[in-house]
Amino acid sequence: MPMQYEYTAIPESQVPRAANPIFQHLLDTYASETSKVISVWRQFAPEDMPFKPAERSSSVLDIMKHQLLSERRFFAEFIGLEGEPAAAALMPSELTPAAFCRRNEELCKPRLERLAGREEKWWLEVAPFFDVQRQRIWIFWRRVLHTAHHRTQLSGYLRLLGKPVPSSYGPTADVTWQGADPTRSVQAAERK
Repeated sequence: MPMQYEYTAIPESQVPRAANPIFQHLLDTYASETSKVISVWRQFAPEDMPFKPAERSSSVLDIMKHQLLSERRFFAEFIGLEGEPAAAALMPSELTPAAFCRRNEELCKPRLERLAGREEKWWLEVAPFFDVQRQRIWIFWRRVLHTAHHRTQLSGYLRLLGKPVPSSYGPTADVTWQGADPTRSVQAAERK
C-alpha cells in the first residue's frame, strides 16, 4: 500500500518537469520535503510559537524563521538561483503557523519552476559554499538534509507538546494505515 499523508502542500501533479529528466528527482524530492515540513508546521497552534524544550534550544518560531531565511540563502547565495526574493520580504505578515505554512509554499513553488529549466552543466558547476567550493547539486542535497534536520527537530517538539506527529517517510506512533510496515523486526529487514 502506498504512503498516505494527511496533507500534501505540493502534489506530484504540480511539480514541474525538469528540462533534463535525470534531475527530476531533485524537483520531486524538494516538493515532497516542503510538503513534509508544512505538515509538521500545521500541527502547531499560535500559542506554541514561543515553545522550546530547553533554555538553549530555539523556539518553534525561531526554527520556522530560520527555515525560510536559510533556504533563501542556500538558493540565492550558494546555488546562485536567480529570482529569490529579498531576505527582508521572506517573513509572513503574521507570525502564526498557518502564515508560515502559506509562505513556505509560496516560496517553494516558483523556486521549483526556476530549478526545472536547469541543465546538467549548471547543476555540476562548482560554487562557493561558506568557506569551501562544492557542486550546485551537492549544495542542493545539503539544503534538503538541513531542512529534514529542522523538520525532525520540530517533530520532537510536537511530541513534547503532546501533539500528533504526522507521517514523513512512513507510519508514526500517531499515524498509520493498513499495510504500513515500519521495519521493526529482523524478518522485515531481511526482505528482498
